[in-house]
Amino acid sequence: MMGRRTDVSPHLYEPGDYGQWQGLWYCRAPRGDFLGNLGDGVRHHKITEHDDRTITVSPSILISTHEEKWHGFLERGVWREC
Repeated sequence: MMGRRTDVSPHLYEPGDYGQWQGLWYCRAPRGDFLGNLGDGVRHHKITEHDDRTITVSPSILISTHEEKWHGFLERGVWREC
């Protein structure tokens, strides 16, 4: 799934959205209602910004609740589930 970079508050993200808000990176997984905090782009996850404003996140992204989880990658703005 192709994600969408946005500059709105993370609680307004739609599935697949990602962006930076108040110095931290956030994402909403493409499936379910998983909102993830990726940190400042250096310590928690490494964020690489590309010329087209897409990002690559490493290592993989794991977002979980008590009932379910989403685990995958965001590479050049494209989501891929593990």
